[in-house]
Amino acid sequence: MGFQKPVNNNVKHITGKTGKCSKTYLIQMNIMKKLFFFIGLVSFGFSAFTQDAAGLRKKHFNLDNGVAVSGYDPVAYFALNKAVKGSKNLAVFHQGVVYQFSSEANKALFKANPGKYEPEYGGWCAYAMGNSGEKVPVDPATFKIVAGKLYLFYNKYFTNTLKDWNKNEAALKKKADENWPILFR
Repeated sequence: MGFQKPVNNNVKHITGKTGKCSKTYLIQMNIMKKLFFFIGLVSFGFSAFTQDAAGLRKKHFNLDNGVAVSGYDPVAYFALNKAVKGSKNLAVFHQGVVYQFSSEANKALFKANPGKYEPEYGGWCAYAMGNSGEKVPVDPATFKIVAGKLYLFYNKYFTNTLKDWNKNEAALKKKADENWPILFR
């Protein structure tokens, strides 16, 4: 038989009185300690995950000093079917990225459902993402909405990639959808 340390069931209460605690009470306290430790561990892990996600977005999204879509209002593309410059005074910080809006209404719509309004492929040129898997800057005024998603395109020096995208949209979109997760690591 091994040596067993006696359990001290004497506990000093807040009132200053000393009394005996039941074995059940001690077991419950031990379970509570473990539960709080587990909750703390899970909370820390979730916090680290969200910080990592924000860091990845900041690293891989097409940003100008932390601002997405060159400061254009992502909701306006859907609501007005045109590119509208946002305001610094109507900005939202979402998972490491700043979005600017042209109205309080658009800001509220975005906050309610950011994933609906964020551009695909981190705001990089959809054509380039599908054609070569590259991050190429865009002209925010050159865009297309397909199946409720915003796609932006390069349009400079006599090269409008939206025209090329339209010639082979299905294949380019499929390839861009495959390429983006490879780059977004």
